[in-house]
Amino acid sequence: MFFRLINKAEEAIISLLLVATTLLVFIEVVMRFGFGTGLTWGQELTLHMSAWFVLFGTSYGLKVGAHIGVDAFVRTFSRAGQRLLTLVAVSLCLIYCGLFLYGSWVYLAEMYGIGISMEDLEFPHWMVAGLSEEAAETWKIYPDEPRVPLWLAHGMLLVGFTFLSIRLLELLWSVVTGKATGFHKVDEADESLQMTEELKKEQEQEQIEPDTLSLNKGSMK
Repeated sequence: MFFRLINKAEEAIISLLLVATTLLVFIEVVMRFGFGTGLTWGQELTLHMSAWFVLFGTSYGLKVGAHIGVDAFVRTFSRAGQRLLTLVAVSLCLIYCGLFLYGSWVYLAEMYGIGISMEDLEFPHWMVAGLSEEAAETWKIYPDEPRVPLWLAHGMLLVGFTFLSIRLLELLWSVVTGKATGFHKVDEADESLQMTEELKKEQEQEQIEPDTLSLNKGSMK
């Protein structure tokens, strides 16, 4: 149930970010090249939405096994050896995520304490007009100048690496219980061979069609 909710939330957020970023970039291009104007906050919002998208995409890529890796060395080991190497790799990845989460927490706490806001991106005034003084001070969002606080915009560091850590723990459990032996990476070599085979079939089909047409013309004569 928990992982099902994580999956739904992850897919929904990625889809929303992809659509929103694409629309924003399209609108910005039309405004700049068509009307000689633009959104002052457009670039800043696009940059941060792209960062959120990349971090969520990293987690989602691990879930679906889309990360490409060279596993020629790992395949020389037995199934038990592959599981052991995967356990080591996942453990190192979890340590990295832990260090990054700690560093992100320290960084965001510093930004929160200083009260730094983004340069151009602001909340709509109607959205923050009803904030009490206590809430404004807590969130570092002030109705008279409702710029988005930096700690909130960069919160994707904590959220993204938390999702990635959950995926790594899920993979770790699958390896421990024997349900998986690796990261389920996309095999680049197999994909290349498959593409080559498909290309050969297309070329053979293209050669057969002219020959068939020639035979038909000859029979008609």
